[in-house]
Amino acid sequence: MAAPIYHDLRKQMDQYSTGFPSTKSGVELKILEKLYTEEDAELYLDLSMLLESPADLAQRTNRSPEETAAKLESMAQRGLVFRHVKNGNKRYSAIPFVIGAYEFQIGHMDKEFAELTDAYMEEAYLDSMGDNIPPLRTIPVGKSVDVVHRVAAFEDAKAIVKGKEKIAVTNCICRTQQNLLDQGCDKPKEVCLLFGSHAAYYVENKMARYITSDEACKILDQCEEAGLVNQPANMVNPGGMCNCCGDCCGVLRALNRLPNPGQLVHNRFWAVVEEEDCTACEACLDRCQMNAITVDDTAKIDTARCIGCGLCVTTCPVEAIRLEEKPQELQVPPPSTGQELMAMTAEKRGTSLMPLKMQQKEG
Repeated sequence: MAAPIYHDLRKQMDQYSTGFPSTKSGVELKILEKLYTEEDAELYLDLSMLLESPADLAQRTNRSPEETAAKLESMAQRGLVFRHVKNGNKRYSAIPFVIGAYEFQIGHMDKEFAELTDAYMEEAYLDSMGDNIPPLRTIPVGKSVDVVHRVAAFEDAKAIVKGKEKIAVTNCICRTQQNLLDQGCDKPKEVCLLFGSHAAYYVENKMARYITSDEACKILDQCEEAGLVNQPANMVNPGGMCNCCGDCCGVLRALNRLPNPGQLVHNRFWAVVEEEDCTACEACLDRCQMNAITVDDTAKIDTARCIGCGLCVTTCPVEAIRLEEKPQELQVPPPSTGQELMAMTAEKRGTSLMPLKMQQKEG
């Protein structure tokens, strides 16, 4: 039976991002026991999602500054908290399970953790996504948008990477996890891009390597050819960008369980078929990750399921499919920052970004 501290840790992590729901089996507690010692959990419960120096945290919580600094650094190296370094000064913050501790296990993923997370996804986590704002958003692959559309920089994957001074690439955590279970697919793995302080964190922890913007653009071309959905973090200035498949990606797997994923994902476009040009060749079917296409006499798009990735557009041999802007009332612009996304998600879920310990003190 899990110690009480792990129940407290689960409740705290459930406050953030897409949450960390409980299960009947208790598999989520086994995940926490594998990742966090009881001492780790105690320290995590005193952190917030705002960056804080070890000295400030130690003073606030009556801890030894030296021991606090060492413990935070150890946790950062194990992917349990986030570390930001500027001018040699280190600051740390709590992180959600997704996007956060789960993704940060790319350097520590083993079969046991893969089995635990897969069981957890199936029992609770995937089905909880319908009540959330997805942490990732879909933007169309480059060649799928007609030049008549004015695409903002935050809707253009290559414009995003070209605007970043620091870029790193790491393996996809979802395909890594599924491959350990002999599940999933054989699509490219080293395709997840990190920017800025997120890139630095991954490289410092030996989970990624730095690349140039030209290399990043080549990876995006490779991903489009492989039929991967481009999904940056759901904000105007993302700290990372995933390239996802419906077989492995937790977000796409969760969305696929819903009747209306196209209405939940923050995007601007959906696919439209020119029926008189369609030859019903079915080339688009395998490219669609959301089962939004059916083919009879012609291909037909279920707009409630279409997430506007554009992969069907670039594979159609007769150019019978195009992306079209959704009606304005159906378009949802991304939040400006990660903090805004977290606040919006917490409001929708009825949770708080203030740590539970602090809420109890104020109460």
